[in-house]
Amino acid sequence: MRARLISVGERMPAWVSEGFAEYSKRLSRELPLELVELRLGDRGKGRDLARALEDEGAAMLAAIPRGSHVVALDGRGRTWSSEDLAAQLANWRMAGRDLVFLIGGPDGLAGAALARADQRFSLGALTLPHMLVRLILAEQLYRAVSLLGNHPYHRA
Repeated sequence: MRARLISVGERMPAWVSEGFAEYSKRLSRELPLELVELRLGDRGKGRDLARALEDEGAAMLAAIPRGSHVVALDGRGRTWSSEDLAAQLANWRMAGRDLVFLIGGPDGLAGAALARADQRFSLGALTLPHMLVRLILAEQLYRAVSLLGNHPYHRA
């Protein structure tokens, strides 16, 4: 099983890129994690926000490999503990499909992307910068893999 993180936003700060790269490297054997960065839709004065979201959604849908299980990171989704995420990961592995995680831009995910999702996952009630969400997700996926493999990384 492979995982793909599709995220709106490019050119993240070095500390985000380095942190994501570290967890991606740690995951490389158990759950290879690929990052796909999408261009932010045009926003600003005189721009149509709905159109920007629609463009982002179309790009996301085009980046989802056929047959993948899609999980949208959405503040209205279900919250899982680290142990719950590990259990979800075990179930996803049993299903034998690749995983895709979707992270929207500053205005969230497009309706089309949310409609495509098989599940919605929330990191909690806090509003987090979208660049930080990709790093937290990568760390939590590594923690889930560690839990499933009885690795001492998770000490709760």
